[in-house]
Amino acid sequence: MGKTRRLINTIVFRRILQRWAALAEGAEGADLSRLRVQNNRAKLLRHHLDRVIAVADSRLALPAIGSDIFRRPRDSDWGWRPPLWREPVPHKGMASVASNTAFAEGSTIFHDCSSSELTLRQIRNTREADLAAYALRMDVFRFDGSFLSIAVDLPPEALNGLRRKHLIRLDTQIVAEKPLEIFARLNIKHGPNTEQIVREVPMQQGGEMMVEFDLGYSEIAENRLESAWVDLIFEGAQMNQVTIRDLTFCRLPRAEI
Repeated sequence: MGKTRRLINTIVFRRILQRWAALAEGAEGADLSRLRVQNNRAKLLRHHLDRVIAVADSRLALPAIGSDIFRRPRDSDWGWRPPLWREPVPHKGMASVASNTAFAEGSTIFHDCSSSELTLRQIRNTREADLAAYALRMDVFRFDGSFLSIAVDLPPEALNGLRRKHLIRLDTQIVAEKPLEIFARLNIKHGPNTEQIVREVPMQQGGEMMVEFDLGYSEIAENRLESAWVDLIFEGAQMNQVTIRDLTFCRLPRAEI
């Protein structure tokens, strides 16, 4: 029954397509009263077609919304992409963003400028090379502060079984209109103390960058881990557009020394 229905639908579609192709071919010489009817019907049909195309383009666009797929080392025991790069945010964008503003779940903006001329937008990644569904675009105009940062909270799973024998790896794709300095700081709260490890993020051609935080040199109390977050710090961001196309984390064992 299903095959028969699909066959009938295909035949009907072909006839409708042929009908409209013939009408388009003869539109130049058609009677005006008949052409007016055809025009109204075509506009009504186009309205529904445009809706189908818009929804289909969004749903079929690569990469898929919610995707947590990314390249990571085989020996990693945990990997994660923050929600800002996986799922749509309700507001899409913000202007004159104040410090300590939560742009998305677990992603907060900090800066020290007195008058913010910073706008943030979540945009859809559509390039075939993209693995994240969304990107974060920052437009920075006049900026009288010394730093701009995005704090990303790591989930509890990142701390489960975390030891000083681990590396925390950050992979990102950042494209900027003008060169700027970027630093990544891993913060791990354990008891009353917070361990901090800072790494410079090397700007690479194509925007793909990676840094590793080696916990072997840290003083974390493995049995008192409470929370962890990473700050992406941008220096010299004024009059610049910065797009973070992806941000992922994974955990893997450090090489034995």
